[in-house]
Amino acid sequence: MPGSEVISKLPPDGGPSYNRLVFEKSPYLLQHASNPVDWYPWGEEAFSRARREDKPIFLSIGYATCHWCHVMERESFEDPEVARILNTYFVAIKVDREERPDVDNVYMTACQALTGSGGWPLTILMTAEKKPFFAGTYFPRVASFGRPGLIQLLENVRKVWEEQRGDVNESADRITSALAATVKAEPGGLLPASIEEAAYMKLLDSFDKRFAGFGSAPKFPIPHQLIFLLRYGHQRNVEEALNMVRQTLRAIRRGGIYDHVGFGVHRYSTDRQYLLPHFEKMLYDQALLSLAYLEAYQALGDDEFRQTAQEIFSYVLRDMTHAEGGFYSAEDADSEGEEGKFYVWDETEIRSLLGPSASDLVISRMNVQAEGNYRDESSGHPTGKNILYLEAHDEGVTIEDTARRLLFEARDKRVHPLKDDKILTSWNGLMIAALARGGRVLGKQEYIDAAEKAARFVLTRMRENHHLLRRYRDGQAALQGYLDDYAFLVWGLIELYEADFHVAHLRMALDLTDSMVESFWDVENGGFLFSGNRNEQLLAPFKPVYDGALPSGNSVALWNMVRLARMTARKDYSERVENVIRAFSNQVQEAPHAFSLFLIGVNHYNGPSREIVIVGHAQSEDTRQLLHTVNRKYLPNHSLILRGMDNPELSADTVADYLGYYDMRNGRATAYVCENFSCKNPVNDPTQLSSILDR
Repeated sequence: MPGSEVISKLPPDGGPSYNRLVFEKSPYLLQHASNPVDWYPWGEEAFSRARREDKPIFLSIGYATCHWCHVMERESFEDPEVARILNTYFVAIKVDREERPDVDNVYMTACQALTGSGGWPLTILMTAEKKPFFAGTYFPRVASFGRPGLIQLLENVRKVWEEQRGDVNESADRITSALAATVKAEPGGLLPASIEEAAYMKLLDSFDKRFAGFGSAPKFPIPHQLIFLLRYGHQRNVEEALNMVRQTLRAIRRGGIYDHVGFGVHRYSTDRQYLLPHFEKMLYDQALLSLAYLEAYQALGDDEFRQTAQEIFSYVLRDMTHAEGGFYSAEDADSEGEEGKFYVWDETEIRSLLGPSASDLVISRMNVQAEGNYRDESSGHPTGKNILYLEAHDEGVTIEDTARRLLFEARDKRVHPLKDDKILTSWNGLMIAALARGGRVLGKQEYIDAAEKAARFVLTRMRENHHLLRRYRDGQAALQGYLDDYAFLVWGLIELYEADFHVAHLRMALDLTDSMVESFWDVENGGFLFSGNRNEQLLAPFKPVYDGALPSGNSVALWNMVRLARMTARKDYSERVENVIRAFSNQVQEAPHAFSLFLIGVNHYNGPSREIVIVGHAQSEDTRQLLHTVNRKYLPNHSLILRGMDNPELSADTVADYLGYYDMRNGRATAYVCENFSCKNPVNDPTQLSSILDR
């Protein structure tokens, strides 16, 4: 890519060597800036041209670390014939789904409705009024893999557009009406008490008893399902729920989906056994999985889970952190045009690096084969390369540290995968939550410091007129925030408050929640809309609640408001929680296991829950002992708040009036525990506090 000085001198269309994407900040859009396709970014300029020239729009949606997006670019978007057809008969638009999740949500819904599936790259043909009439995902340049070729598809669409316009418009109107109906779900009642058991039974039915995880290949880690099962099993003493979590987290940690050399978790496993990964690494997976490992460590006492959370944090802080504190989005699956090349090994390389004794151990323990255990995706033949993984029954979970360091140093000299270095508010909120929780649970101040630094970065660099912005890159923050940005960042701020007790974090969580209500609340049917009143209004409003690879903004907002209501006694939040539950109760009852984080929030709201107030001098040893007693226990559905008697910045009196009634007893730090609206006698002694919390 040219430097900024050269870019500033280019004509508006990018000139002969580039297209309009050269002026964008998104790494994904910039990857396509030198394509011969006359790409436009999403915006009125493209739609105006389509209307003026009476052309259909070819919309392509993907993201920077998407393997099949790269394949389609190399095969088609760099091809002169494909470019000629697109430039002559279509207006071509590129969208980064991570920058514009609103656009992606609308057209992915259309694709799933039309084809029964979805994925990226997402390919949409639509009118200048943004109404889709055709949808698909990856298309090869010419027909192969049982898929139609892009050239033939474009020629067919051109012919239909010119000769059967009435049919095209009728189809586009019908699809658009169906999209609009997807958010018209009628509110229902509060969820029945049996809903959590129904979710548990669905997960139990789909559990892979042989290899762990749920369903068959591909297997995506969905950490909030595991967190739901932990809480369900813990509260109801259901050992099978805990076993599903234990087995799944072990399978992920020991399989090839985990990076045993550099740490961190790949996006998903292409097989049942968690051995063959899709190699990209997403920030949100690191955040959510580390939260699951932390909860499992507390609930199950398995030190492997503590170690795994710490290793994930090591990866993020080493490789995914901006100098000023924000966290990057992802690392690619591909390097040098080949998926997984950065991560795989041949036996001779390992032997030359480690020497006879150490290499024998690594080769035997990590399942290295002379012919390679990594097979060619199309032929199934061994490639001579190996993915390092442990057998599920192995007790040891690491390569010996000296050997691992040597492998890491050698791998570090390879050509690295692309790093998508844009910073997203929403995903940063998740990572802030994970690091803050990790610092509190593991007693690691460096994690809390990293979470605080990231929060400061987002709140100073990615806010405008008190409203959140979506994306930061290359010195520029842009795009109005969506529901996820507000909800996920509030989650991070709540966790950060419970880790360092700076009341500014709690106050900001409240302020952002109030802004979220003002901008995103659906006044007609309840719940939160994804785009809100400050963003572009698309074909159909989107109101997410499904908890997939990422939890939904509504689920996180629900849980946040439950926690904030318990911490600050805000009645308006409790009332709004009930409205959110009613807004989605019919959908949740249809498939409760698909709304696992939503049910975590519902469970916290219904109870049992605990509110813990510590009153004392913030830095004194007796206060620290009481806090340590709380932090080392597994306490789902608790809230923790500090009245720091010696420091206004560490006392939440200004946001929780009721704290004025809580004082130190006997001149010592004092703990107050309330459960289900009934309060225990205050205690000064950590042992007594521990006994109360264990009941």
